[in-house]
Amino acid sequence: MTQPLRVDFVSDIACPWCAIGLSSLQLALSRLGQAVDAQIVMHPFELNPRMGPDGEDIIDYLGKKYGRTPAQIAETQTVIRERGASVGFAFGPRTRVYNTFDAHRLVHWAGIKGRQLPLKLALLRAYHSEGKDPSNHDVLVDAAQSAGLDGAEARDVLRGADYADEVRAEEREYQTMGIQSVPAIIFNQRYLVSGGQPVEAFEQVIQQILAEA
Repeated sequence: MTQPLRVDFVSDIACPWCAIGLSSLQLALSRLGQAVDAQIVMHPFELNPRMGPDGEDIIDYLGKKYGRTPAQIAETQTVIRERGASVGFAFGPRTRVYNTFDAHRLVHWAGIKGRQLPLKLALLRAYHSEGKDPSNHDVLVDAAQSAGLDGAEARDVLRGADYADEVRAEEREYQTMGIQSVPAIIFNQRYLVSGGQPVEAFEQVIQQILAEA
């Protein structure tokens, strides 16, 4: 018998481990097949909310934020590329970090349209695989269209401040819950899993949840 499963996925487009975690989660769900009917709901989290409109060089940004050397950053990116490849996500060269607030507003709108997951996947590919600027409205509209959304409607959302209050409220809600890093994945609004876990880890957690239900 198929069992319903709600998955609240708290993440940022700028987060490589979020791309890995989402790909890993999807593989785990595909392995479980007809045993589970999952509803994945995206929620916003900004790793760099004060980032300016022009973005910042990724080496400088990570060096200042985490105290890492260029060699350490290169080593981490190698690990990320390998982990991504293991779950079918291809990382390309990413040289800059950008503001993602408008992207989160668009993802919120896509949820109303029933196309949230496809848009999230398109945005993760645009930034992490293709190195595009996720704060650029043309990039965001292209991603929306590739996800089956209306490009003109997407641009209208981006022109104004639509869903800004809703995104801020969601960010505060999850911060109040104690979430300080992403991805944070909450199953059935009760079970929290953090980080870009391997496929097997997600599969095991989901099986345990289904067994308890």
